[in-house]
Amino acid sequence: MSAAGTARDRIVLRGVRGRGFHGVFEHEKRDGQDFVVDVELAVDLTAPGRSDDLADTVNYGEIGASALARIEGPPFDLIEALAAAVAHDALAHAAVDEVTVTVHKPQAPVGVPFDDVEVRVTRRREPVPVVVAVGANLPWGSSSPAETAASAVEALAHHPAVQVVARSAFVESDPVGGPDQPVYVNAVVLARTALSPGSLLRALHGVEGAFDRTREVRWGARTLDLDLVQYGDPVGGTDVVSDRPWLTLPHPRAAERAFVLVPWLDADPDAVLRVGDAVVPVADLAAGLDTTGVRPAPLAATPDPEDLA
Repeated sequence: MSAAGTARDRIVLRGVRGRGFHGVFEHEKRDGQDFVVDVELAVDLTAPGRSDDLADTVNYGEIGASALARIEGPPFDLIEALAAAVAHDALAHAAVDEVTVTVHKPQAPVGVPFDDVEVRVTRRREPVPVVVAVGANLPWGSSSPAETAASAVEALAHHPAVQVVARSAFVESDPVGGPDQPVYVNAVVLARTALSPGSLLRALHGVEGAFDRTREVRWGARTLDLDLVQYGDPVGGTDVVSDRPWLTLPHPRAAERAFVLVPWLDADPDAVLRVGDAVVPVADLAAGLDTTGVRPAPLAATPDPEDLA
């Protein structure tokens, strides 16, 4: 990841060529001319590099087809607007963090000898709301699970690509599933980010790694667990739904976990979660669960809001 959180990996498609009718002059809109588009995508390619599966990456054939459709579609006066439209289409792909689009207009009516005219625009994703569940039940060094969880929330708040907007009180919860293990300290963080879902997940894993999280036993004890529960706004239909093994959204078990729903309601009483095809108030989901195993954590587990500002 770059310092700003954008993936370092790139997919580059050059030379998408088509006949378009873009320009401010009447003859340009009447006669048309050739346009060439280059598209460079910032994408975290870790998952497709491991899986060798097209579903885990961006299909550059689709990127090329959408760019050509913009070239040959309704005319723009300015190639700046054409470039922005191509960039907008590319960012609709959930894996894309950032896109740079270059539009070449080699037959532009410049009035002097020239080789090419090009406009280059770079666009990033617009920030979207995300929900992250925090959990810990093993000490890390001299830090208790409560202290580790608080430090993890602070680390998220200081991440350059993540803006924490709310966080719940910390709770203790009895372990659910897995081997015998200590009680958990849990919280929920509400944030906004321009990272793609995959890049955000990689950032969360980076924070976990800083606290020596290991994945040796499924549902086993851990120094830190950061789960991406929801990405986007299900009310507005902008949430990402994914069933990839490495990225399942929304979190498949969040609706059944009181230790997620109870603190989530504390952070946002109006929260909703997509469950299948329905968007359900979190309060309704929590009302249907046994929440007796979730209780307030010791005050030492609650981070000072001033420390997270």
